[in-house]
Amino acid sequence: MKVEVFAPAKINLCLHVTGKRSDGYHLLDTLVAFADIGDTVCLSDTGPAGLEVSGPEAAPELSGKDNIMWQAAARFWGPDRSLSMHLDKQLPVASGIGGGSADAAATYRGLLWLHAAAEGLDTPRAPSAEDAEALMAIGADVPMCVLSETARVQGMGEQITPVDGLHPYPVVLVNPRVQVSTPTVFSRLANKKNLGLEPWPDSFEDRDAVPEWLGAQRNDLQAPAIECCPEIGAVLGALAQDQNCHLARMSGSGATCFGLFGRMHQAQAAAQSINASHSDWWVRVGRLNGSRRAVPQLIRSTT
Repeated sequence: MKVEVFAPAKINLCLHVTGKRSDGYHLLDTLVAFADIGDTVCLSDTGPAGLEVSGPEAAPELSGKDNIMWQAAARFWGPDRSLSMHLDKQLPVASGIGGGSADAAATYRGLLWLHAAAEGLDTPRAPSAEDAEALMAIGADVPMCVLSETARVQGMGEQITPVDGLHPYPVVLVNPRVQVSTPTVFSRLANKKNLGLEPWPDSFEDRDAVPEWLGAQRNDLQAPAIECCPEIGAVLGALAQDQNCHLARMSGSGATCFGLFGRMHQAQAAAQSINASHSDWWVRVGRLNGSRRAVPQLIRSTT
């Protein structure tokens, strides 16, 4: 059997660092959404074993054992069973939008389908609490990427609460083609015990109120990331100068930034303008999934 699973980009609409544990792990309070921009993972239990990577963001090291897709395969398929994996890489590596975690999450989802087919079931089983623990061990962002729903995520990533009220805004993603070291960004964060997010409202008067609420929050990693990579500031400036951009902010630890727009044609025009002036940047246009709307993940399955 062969399955193709979409691995959507994860966007931290806001991200507050609320503490640091004795073991060095940081505690976060973040609102995440997912876009219809992402990678595609293809799995087959009949093809030659291994991982092949293609696409505009492919790199030789992505097929190596450091790719956490291998960890997902070992844990949920087994090291002794043949598994052919292919990754169509569309998202930049180490860019703050969860590309590697999304790929591992898509691998896990696809393996659930392969297990279901092997057992003669029409649909896969639901993820279990034991699965969630194993996925957290692979990467803190992996469980939220498995869900792929708009959610407030707290702690190290294990506390996931889906939220209502987010409009499926058009979004422009921009990366200056510079990789940022997450540990370095955290090390430059002066205050690691900040207040969490303000309470998410039960409802909003209109969709313009959501960017206003988001604007009152922040990404605590944005300033230290700009210290490490001044190009991030240039990206934010390019997005913010568009009069139709409701909010421009960095996602995760960078370097990808996003701009929220009210209409798709406005987002497309902004992306074209940024592309024209910065042809060396990675620029994509898409749409957020909105509240409680999981991005469709299974593209197709064939026997």
